[in-house]
Amino acid sequence: MLSRARDELWRAVDERDELAAARGVFELLDSGLDAEDILLEVIAPVQHKVGVEWAAGRITVAQEHAATAIHDRIIAAMAHRATAKAPAPDHGKRGMTVVVACVEGEWHALPARILAETLRLRGHTVDFLGAQVPTPHLIAHLHRTAPDVVALSCSLPTRLPTAHAAITAIQATGVPVLAGGAAFAPDGRYARLLGADAWAAEAREAADVLGRGLPRPHLDSARLAVEDLPHLSDQEYTMVSRGKRQLVKNTLAGLEQRLPAMRSYSEAERERTAEDVAHIVDFLAAALYTDDARLFTGFLEWTGDILEARRVPALVLLPGLERLQEELKDFPRALNCLAQGVAALHGRNRRPAIPGPGTAA
Repeated sequence: MLSRARDELWRAVDERDELAAARGVFELLDSGLDAEDILLEVIAPVQHKVGVEWAAGRITVAQEHAATAIHDRIIAAMAHRATAKAPAPDHGKRGMTVVVACVEGEWHALPARILAETLRLRGHTVDFLGAQVPTPHLIAHLHRTAPDVVALSCSLPTRLPTAHAAITAIQATGVPVLAGGAAFAPDGRYARLLGADAWAAEAREAADVLGRGLPRPHLDSARLAVEDLPHLSDQEYTMVSRGKRQLVKNTLAGLEQRLPAMRSYSEAERERTAEDVAHIVDFLAAALYTDDARLFTGFLEWTGDILEARRVPALVLLPGLERLQEELKDFPRALNCLAQGVAALHGRNRRPAIPGPGTAA
């Protein structure tokens, strides 16, 4: 039943048929299937497939956005229906009051939305703030509402420094932080590194964590990032992140000298190349912040997969990395990350070819 439901929902969102998608979901509800199962066993896997299809180059960014918007509206409709049909509250039981918010700069809100609705279904009172919540505004909201916990969502590793600042600021109000999202790594290592009170890989696990309860953090004086992450004292992260604009400019100039074909690039092509270099610098900075080269090499592997799905060899990234090595020759941790990135790309080139869909083995 669930497998067929996922297939039908995928076909509907792929065709941008919101009415068919909603009809299928509500038929599942009418059949007696639990709303939590629909959220986590139907909608969430289909949304994951949307991301996979985009990465493989089989759907466009616009199609991905359309599918995500359909899912978001269906989840909202499910929530309104659940509220209308919910039984009278059992005043002998008290769930937690939870603020669910995405880190400042994080626009991928659907995972947080799914978490928020799952927690509501479990009996918690949820204040869903959505995407891209600036930390000062989040803290002001906590002072007004005094929740039991904040569930902080972050999907992009480049937002981890911002997530760290948010975690510290939230805890300074006496509210514990439950971290979640792909940015914190599949094993939650970055959530622990940045001092979150708890971490959960997915919505059910988050609900279970809250069910066990979270102690309130001690109201210590505000911590500095370097107290949690002593490696930041070498200033490499600060120098790379603050010098990003000049670093990108110098890297582009060096690439133009090394690759004469770049001199004939159109303005649009130059802008896209600058954006690509800036993206590499952002992930390098995040790796320096966490002192974990795996963050950087993982980004390169993911980018390599996307490039190759579009029939572009991953080795096109090498000149940019080599140019950054020249620019950052006095930064040992950055050089280590870049060297591991170069090795990862060369390693991809030594892999045996895997036939793609529709090709002969």
